[in-house]
Amino acid sequence: MKGMQSDTITRRIEVPGGSGRAARVRAGELVRVVDVAGGQVGDVFAFALETPGEHPGNEHHSAAHTRAATSRLFPAVGDPFVTDRRRPILTLVADTSPGLHDMLIAACDPQRYAQLGAPGHRSCAANLREALAAIGHPYTGPTPQPINVFMRIPVGADGTLSWLPAPTAAGDAITFRAELDAVVVVSSCPQDLVGINRGEPSPLAVEVLAGQGRQA
Repeated sequence: MKGMQSDTITRRIEVPGGSGRAARVRAGELVRVVDVAGGQVGDVFAFALETPGEHPGNEHHSAAHTRAATSRLFPAVGDPFVTDRRRPILTLVADTSPGLHDMLIAACDPQRYAQLGAPGHRSCAANLREALAAIGHPYTGPTPQPINVFMRIPVGADGTLSWLPAPTAAGDAITFRAELDAVVVVSSCPQDLVGINRGEPSPLAVEVLAGQGRQA
């Protein structure tokens, strides 16, 4: 196991395969995303609850700003995830999966499925909107680029990308520490036309754990 995890689960949210759910978390709490059956990609989004001088709910995790902050294409234990205001919002603190996660690929959306010949297909972009609406969150901006947990998109020597099945086994998990009061949304990616998931979309679980407080 890479990193440390608390065992004090205060909330557990089931995310049905192909759907999304949101959780409000406080700074210092831990958020663990569990691949229940194995082989399932999850799109993780995070929104700061308070931003000085800004409309509430607009500040969000940014993959592009995070890559600039960490000088890495893909996250590793100990790395921060920063917002579009360059503030740390999450930190990757533990990972019991093979450790392969993506921050290059946009969330699937209705346009993506229309291009693949499947109009009306569920998408992570729609799951995000539904999950935020369910808790009354006000974000209405463009779909942020997510943290694609368990997603295996290696970069070849010539710069090409490969779309490979998620390598996770049942029960594999990744744990983040919230550095700000935030809303975290997890979408069990409904993609079944490109081979990133093994067959039908399967459930994920979001566990909120009592943490040790925000690190200085």
